[in-house]
Amino acid sequence: MKKNILCLLIVFSILGSYQVKGQSIDGSMLPEYELRFPNLASSWDEGIPLGNATVGALVWQKEGKLRMSLDRADLWDLRPMENLNFEDYDFNWVYEQWKNNTYKNVQDKYDVPYDHSPAPSKIPGGALEFDVSSLGEIASVTLELKTATCEVRWKNGVVLKTFVHATEPIGWYRFENLKNPIPPILVPPAYVTAKESGAEDPVTGQDLRRLEYEAGKVTQKGNTITYNQKGWKEFNFQVYTKWEEGADYLEGSWSISSQKTAEEIVTPAEEVLAASSSKGMENSKGSHISWWNNFWKQSSVSIPDPILQNQWYMEMYKLGSAARKGAPPISLQSVWTADNGKLPPWKGDFHHDLNTQLSYWPTYSGNHLELEEGFIDWLLKYKSTFKKYTKDYYGTSGLNVPGVTTLTGDPMGGWIQYSFGPTVGAWLGQHLYLHWRYSMDREFLKNHAYPWIKEVAQHFNELSVIGTDGKRKLPISSSPEVHNNSRDAWFEKTTNFDLALVRWTYAHAAELALELGYKKEARQWKNILKKWPDFAVDESGLMLTPDAQFDQSHRHFSHLMAIHPLGLIDVSKGEADKGIIDKTIRNLEKTGSSAWTGYSFSWLGNIKARAFDGEGAAKALTDFATSFVLPNSFHANGDQSGTGKSNFTYRPFTLEGNFAFAAGIQEMLLQSHTGTVHIFPAVPSHWETVGFRKLRTEGAFLVSAKKEAGQMKTVKITAEKGGELRLKNPFKTKDINIHGNKLKWQDDILIWNSNPGEILELSLYK
Repeated sequence: MKKNILCLLIVFSILGSYQVKGQSIDGSMLPEYELRFPNLASSWDEGIPLGNATVGALVWQKEGKLRMSLDRADLWDLRPMENLNFEDYDFNWVYEQWKNNTYKNVQDKYDVPYDHSPAPSKIPGGALEFDVSSLGEIASVTLELKTATCEVRWKNGVVLKTFVHATEPIGWYRFENLKNPIPPILVPPAYVTAKESGAEDPVTGQDLRRLEYEAGKVTQKGNTITYNQKGWKEFNFQVYTKWEEGADYLEGSWSISSQKTAEEIVTPAEEVLAASSSKGMENSKGSHISWWNNFWKQSSVSIPDPILQNQWYMEMYKLGSAARKGAPPISLQSVWTADNGKLPPWKGDFHHDLNTQLSYWPTYSGNHLELEEGFIDWLLKYKSTFKKYTKDYYGTSGLNVPGVTTLTGDPMGGWIQYSFGPTVGAWLGQHLYLHWRYSMDREFLKNHAYPWIKEVAQHFNELSVIGTDGKRKLPISSSPEVHNNSRDAWFEKTTNFDLALVRWTYAHAAELALELGYKKEARQWKNILKKWPDFAVDESGLMLTPDAQFDQSHRHFSHLMAIHPLGLIDVSKGEADKGIIDKTIRNLEKTGSSAWTGYSFSWLGNIKARAFDGEGAAKALTDFATSFVLPNSFHANGDQSGTGKSNFTYRPFTLEGNFAFAAGIQEMLLQSHTGTVHIFPAVPSHWETVGFRKLRTEGAFLVSAKKEAGQMKTVKITAEKGGELRLKNPFKTKDINIHGNKLKWQDDILIWNSNPGEILELSLYK
């Protein structure tokens, strides 16, 4: 097996219907799953991850001490990126530099500062260290997913249990069976050190000292330690820990608070613990476990491939640790910022040319819309910021979003083909659309989803020009991240990437306008859509542009957005679309994976599933799980297996590949994007016994299904909001038990006109 699999022992079982004969498919499927190691990791990015989307911790060892790296999602240095002067250097200026072949001016103005400036950036919070050298050898280190608790056991009987509370900004730790106390030491980040400065590299991270902070103040009073750190301008944060010692135990808690401005009212970490720590760790754990119990009851899968099954549960655990309503969106590393004396890879920012989008893919069919709401709320909160950017840079009155942003939605620059890309707002708009489709919340549709997509369409109306063929086009266009940030990364003809997002926007603006009864607006969007060209296709399938094939390996499958995730080209639409998909995938495989990263394999798993290729989907996802993750399951971008799957062998940790993997598993089990529900549409033929519980479809239906010995057994569907469900018959016959009302067959499609709360059950005759 690959080295990253060898170094851990996975203990996994499912309690529930798919393992217990005769039990209902509604039975509990909580994972009895432990990530287990023989010792603590010696690198921060392999630490045991704990978190609740607001605060997080990594448990590992450094120089013989047990270390808890502490983080908070809103620890950000928000100083403006230098040189972002849109008044004199807007999109029209960029276009002129491109046209005049003086594009180096653009690179110097907007690309270079991102690489060289230390901020804006996500920043680390500090660490707690415990001198455990006297405890001897470690027996085991485990992460129990069911309770989101890390446990470290020493051979002398000492035990550490630690967790980050599911709903409170507090972490807990407790050592038991101690002979001598081992109080914590609070270690500030290396904002001020005597060590030699490292290289300036946005991938591996820049030295924290370049932020030029004054040394923070660490104060210990009895069994408490407070660390106060001032940052840029008025920003400051506080880390606080307190503990108590008994005859053979030490129990404590920690918290982090942050304050962006002097006017912002926040509760300091010290007061947070004063209000909560009196309950004690055991009492606090009750509400923590209750949240996680409810989380795991939301959905579950049972597949006969232990590598894929284990990885799916790890991804869902991290999703539950990194996403919440009321918390910031998932950034590149979420609440697990680098603890190595450097800024995090790519500044730990919000990349909207792929990373944030992929991170939320599993929330929809995975039945975790409540976790996706933090992302949606953030987009809506900073919509006015995005509109100002759109007006200042593009000169349009519609809506777009910077492709790389800070915590507060401000642009950061970088490779501007993507960090200032013209269609970023459209891809983010798909998430508002999906929230509507999976929730069927009409107020959200009316007040948020349609207005967002409508304003993106208005942006395209004003930005586009008429080409020589009489069709609309963008003045210049790109395809992330082809040709990196060179002048050649801009194309004169609209790329399939941008075109897919433009066409999706107009088509769905029309769909939503019609849903709301705005018939005139729907006709307007449909008429404008007709003025845009069709996709560029040749014998290789989807091209980059009408003048450029996809002819070399590349990590970002931007040219096939129309296939996935947008679904504009789909096998359900007939042989022509199927032919394009087949050719495109063959060409993707022909060009090879030498320039892919981990998320490429996860994305390919989703694409293969959409093409109903179960074997191909499973292989792509297996390649990801065995070659592109670290022992703690973090996506490392580069190939860690030594098997040559990619020429990228570096290891900057980001999360989007992890969450795209989970979505790929769900696409194999259930699809509904075409308006018809498909159960087990892309499972390998050798997966004879497989099942899932309470996955969600568009239309707000919850589906559970079970297949045994290659034969479909049972399906249960709950209509959350009511309405029409179209179900592709998953059985080989119509001679089945059906319990439900208002049903009719249309060929092999079962149509159910449901009321809210109604249940439809299908099963084979016994």
